[in-house]
Amino acid sequence: MTGWACSTTFSTTWSTNCTEATIDAPTDAQGGTPNSGTAGDGDATGSGGATGSSDATGSGGTISSGDATGGGDIRGFALDDRSAPGQVALAYVSDTPITVEWCADNVASDSAGAVVTFSGVVRDHDDGRGVTRLSYTAHPSAGEVIRRVADAVAAKHPGARLAIAHRTGDLGIGDIALACAVAAAHRGVAFAACAELVDEVKAQVPIWKEQYFTDGSTEWVGAIG
Repeated sequence: MTGWACSTTFSTTWSTNCTEATIDAPTDAQGGTPNSGTAGDGDATGSGGATGSSDATGSGGTISSGDATGGGDIRGFALDDRSAPGQVALAYVSDTPITVEWCADNVASDSAGAVVTFSGVVRDHDDGRGVTRLSYTAHPSAGEVIRRVADAVAAKHPGARLAIAHRTGDLGIGDIALACAVAAAHRGVAFAACAELVDEVKAQVPIWKEQYFTDGSTEWVGAIG
């Protein structure tokens, strides 16, 4: 599944063994063919979900506009997981805006010589057709799955610290649909872990995207290929 109408940015500051579940898409959904996860190819990946309350210890879940656990609100998030133990600072699905900067802040440390970020941004076209907006619908398990994927990727890249967040709901052109960051002592590990995290979230986390085109038509695209 995949097929976001998005663009990507990739920057740096100088298999997973997850089980894939078969999940039915909305009845009018059309299966999509995954796009490449290569940075800069105009593809953003990932998924969303609605699993209930958020977790202040860095575990996966959903952050909604109604959540108010922990400290001050950061672009809709009421959590700051800098102190979260382990390699995964956060792995969330949210119906409020997300930022790459927030992810980067939560993985950066004095021991990290590299922080690699990825931003999936909604673009204005897809396969030659003009796009006006997107809407993401998540399976209830998505929050759990995104955390499981992040844990598995982290286990393959010792020394890396990961953060990833994915939007649900309605997004306009230029909005961020997926934000992630990986910090490590050296850039090679950070780049590799970030690329794998984006690819695996795209491949495994269940979300359905509805694209709205300039000609008035719409199209459903699935998140699992």
